Amino acid sequence: MKTLKFIQTDKGQFTASLRKNVTDYFKSRNISSKGDWKIFVKAVTMLFLYIVPFILLLLIPMSTWLLFPLSVIMGIGMAGIGMGVMHDAAHGSFSKWPWLNTVFSSTMYFIGGNTFNWKIQHNLLHHTYTNIEGFDEDIDPKGMLRLSPQTPLKKIHRFQYIYAFFLYCLMTISRIFNEFRQLNKYNKRGITRQQGSTPRKEMTYLILTKLAYLGVIFSLPIVFTAFSWWIIILGFLTMHFVSGIFMSTVFQMAHIVEEVKQPVPTPDGCIQNEWTIHELETTANFSKKSHFFAWMIGGLNFQIEHHLFPYISHIHYRAIAPIVKSTAIEFGLPYHENKTFFGAIRSHIRMLKKLGKQ
Repeated sequence: MKTLKFIQTDKGQFTASLRKNVTDYFKSRNISSKGDWKIFVKAVTMLFLYIVPFILLLLIPMSTWLLFPLSVIMGIGMAGIGMGVMHDAAHGSFSKWPWLNTVFSSTMYFIGGNTFNWKIQHNLLHHTYTNIEGFDEDIDPKGMLRLSPQTPLKKIHRFQYIYAFFLYCLMTISRIFNEFRQLNKYNKRGITRQQGSTPRKEMTYLILTKLAYLGVIFSLPIVFTAFSWWIIILGFLTMHFVSGIFMSTVFQMAHIVEEVKQPVPTPDGCIQNEWTIHELETTANFSKKSHFFAWMIGGLNFQIEHHLFPYISHIHYRAIAPIVKSTAIEFGLPYHENKTFFGAIRSHIRMLKKLGKQ
């Protein structure tokens, strides 16, 4: 696996000061940086939104028109599990008990994903090499989408600001099938073995969990309901479209907006910044004032705090955000933020237009 080297530019003074300030916050209040009862309430709520509509669908005769609102609710629950439950657990921040992090990171399988792949793509690659094409898979070339200036420009890209959000709807459903190609790539690059596993073990587990997910989500409605197979497929697509647009949009608002940078490594594989400053320059917050919005999306509107401290639960991001911002300002460093969600969307659309032209 290729790696990059981050070069310290201020002898680590910002990093040391930031970590001390945030650590002091938790020490002075004698509280854990991990999740508490609040995140358990959220986990129960999101699992409820995802599982209960499915049970109702199986047990109660209903019209076709009721199927689709239930599918929308399941999509919201799926997005909530992905962003606010599984996400923390996969980072080890859901709970101070490792076994609970393992259990709740496994909710990824409930929504058709794979925890092993996610930890490599997200925890290892995205968090380490944020916004660096060729390392961060989130901005790698995606056919009709150009999310990096280093991606070859195609004529179709000039229209990407129009069709991008439709493609975002496909995020979770495409992941179901793309993870086979993704895992094969990790196997060939030796990443699977570096993570302490084997290609055969992970591919076998991937196949079995995908069959289990698709079997439950399709077989049970076919057996226990009177809906036609194509109606069940439409409900499945509706659920994934809702989940996909929620999750993709949140992720894009944090990294593909006008203020952030997309650094290019030097020929000898170096980034001319230390890692913490790199994260400040490649990440943006948005809509920080909305408590409900932050609760729904797992605090990912505080994306700067998440990237700097992924091992801290998102329930603490609002509290540590002023500490991170003031420390960044003290050292003359950027702290990117869009005041509203729609402001972030407008910035993202302008960025898509720019990337579609040059």
